Amino acid sequence: MSRALLTLELIQNEPGIGADRIAERLGVSDRAARRYVALLREAEVPIESSRGPYGGYRVGRGLRLPPLMFTAPEALGLVMALVEGPHATTDTDTAIGSALGKIIRVLPERVGAAADTVLRGSARARHRVAVPDPDTTATLIRAAEQNQRVRIWYSRPASGDGGAGSPTRDREMELDPWAVVVRHGLWYLLCWSHTVDAQRVLRVDRVRTVRVTSQTFDLPGDLDPLDAVEQHLSEGWKHAVDVTFDAPLVEVAPWFRRSRGELTPLGDDRTRLTATTGDPAWFAAMLAETGLSFRLHGGPELRAAAAEAGRRLLDAVEPA
Repeated sequence: MSRALLTLELIQNEPGIGADRIAERLGVSDRAARRYVALLREAEVPIESSRGPYGGYRVGRGLRLPPLMFTAPEALGLVMALVEGPHATTDTDTAIGSALGKIIRVLPERVGAAADTVLRGSARARHRVAVPDPDTTATLIRAAEQNQRVRIWYSRPASGDGGAGSPTRDREMELDPWAVVVRHGLWYLLCWSHTVDAQRVLRVDRVRTVRVTSQTFDLPGDLDPLDAVEQHLSEGWKHAVDVTFDAPLVEVAPWFRRSRGELTPLGDDRTRLTATTGDPAWFAAMLAETGLSFRLHGGPELRAAAAEAGRRLLDAVEPA
């Protein structure tokens, strides 16, 4: 179906294009190109053809789509979905779901039905992520671009992991929004909080309201928003990590992005990793997955988790 849609795009952009040209553009045989045209016709897309040296395929009358009118949240939602990957697309109460519903409804019946089936199937297999409000996200991005201070209401988990149904604690904050960064499926606001007089990284999906003020700010001259967010995500967890690898930095670095810890070269053939983690067992498994030689210096929870994993592996291979 994807190549059939590419075929339709080629015919729309180059009326009179022949099967040989379509085949060349798609990297397929002439026979396959004609098969894609046949699929479009089966889907009730009016593809006309003519013979001769100037013949080829054209889109006939009847495919013109009616104009689509998107609200601002719907349009922003579609852009956000393209940036971070699909989510919440089948929920008609969301801006993204509403916009996609409009698109599917104006497609030819067979094409629209197929698209709807694929959409619903992919939604069942997807992991639901926290989705920020498109209007709130756009307001924060504009404020960051224009160096304008904002006041927000921010909801933080009062306890637990912050999952669905967890109690929250709302707080009003005055911020200089430095940048909005998308990392690992979540939207983060890197900012300076005047409320606590410190740099902060906040989850955009937890921003309930935002108001732009008339005050302005200056960005730090050496600011790297992506690196700052990655560094923040690697810090502040409960358990310490201190590991030395018997390998140069160039071999260790591909296994540990900045959000997982800080790497320091120790000469030409050793590298130190310092970090924090909320799950020592997971971190121990990740260390073992590298296949590199290493020694654990701390913290005690990580050492205990690695020792327990080692005992289980030995028990699995030792004779009863």
